[in-house]
Amino acid sequence: MNDFSLKGKIMVITGGTNGIGRGLVDYFLEQGAVVAAIGSNEESAEKLRKELKEKRQNAFVYALDLRDVPAIEPLFHTIIEELGQIDILINCAGMGHPIPAIEVTQNDWDTMMDLNLRGAFFCSQAAAKHMLPRKYGRIINISSQISFVANEGEVVYCASKGGMNQMTRVLALEWGKNGVIVSGVAPTFTYTPGTAERLDTPSFRDSVLARIPRGRLGTIHDIASAVHYLASDNADMASGSILVIDGGWTTV
Repeated sequence: MNDFSLKGKIMVITGGTNGIGRGLVDYFLEQGAVVAAIGSNEESAEKLRKELKEKRQNAFVYALDLRDVPAIEPLFHTIIEELGQIDILINCAGMGHPIPAIEVTQNDWDTMMDLNLRGAFFCSQAAAKHMLPRKYGRIINISSQISFVANEGEVVYCASKGGMNQMTRVLALEWGKNGVIVSGVAPTFTYTPGTAERLDTPSFRDSVLARIPRGRLGTIHDIASAVHYLASDNADMASGSILVIDGGWTTV
């Protein structure tokens, strides 16, 4: 069966210049997809262009702070004009850092929500305006295991990712009948430059591992494999699903 093939598919990955998104860029280029990575600023975008220039002919890099909502749809129009269409959108851009609930400011709340939830919605909307007339598309939202279970000190992040899960379900309900499959992946703690400081702290790392029955952190490959399934034609009946990749954390 070749239903897992993504060769030649046009894929947009937000947050594609660092962390999990950066790993997904490499993975899906290796799968033969044409990847448009969106970074939050021109500096990170240019760095990725240089990294990919010698090795990848199917890689394109754009820069936009996704909290700038009015600029999202014009960027998606640009991508469509340059690449022809968008088959798959992966909403991976996000931010999170621990803040005790009693200390959360309005700016803390708005900054994280604007990127993690609002930005993901308007990217989905911009992609869907192109996908719905074609009656084909895949939108995959990168959520988190702590969208399902509480994690102390992360009320804003948990709320934003819980909101993303519910957004995923509603979009799947509205758009699935027209061939746009919306789903999500909710990973556990994964070692990236953004999580390194916390996970390199032995006490924190040990506390995380103690809650994962599989006894290890997540990897980019774990996440990419799940995204690969949901992006493929084999996932036609997975609309509205949120695939938890957490080594069993949320089962306990």
